[in-house]
Amino acid sequence: QVQLVESGGGLVQVGGSLRLSCAASGSTFDNYFMGWFRQAPGKEREFVAEINRSGGIIKYSDPVGGRFFISRDNAKNTVALQMNRLKPEDTATYYCAAHFSSMWSERPAYWGQGTQVTVSS
Repeated sequence: QVQLVESGGGLVQVGGSLRLSCAASGSTFDNYFMGWFRQAPGKEREFVAEINRSGGIIKYSDPVGGRFFISRDNAKNTVALQMNRLKPEDTATYYCAAHFSSMWSERPAYWGQGTQVTVSS
């Protein structure tokens, strides 16, 4: 079992940057793939990015590739999402997730409570 707590959401203007963090506890952190998903009002939750156990393999969804960057610190049990050149369509609740394998096509086993990101124009 792993508990995930996100932080760093907020209100930002178009073109700005935000950094989300997720702190994990309760289990061996580097046993898990870590990722970020988001859900906008009225839409399904969607994959944003993931990083494998060692940090050597990273995937991004097409809408965020080149603007968002995921990283992890296995010594501190944290994963971060650096979001640059934000757009109004990035507005959503962002969820940290943990799973035993890639989350690209599998639903994560563990979720955080979510943090709101609002991009204003």
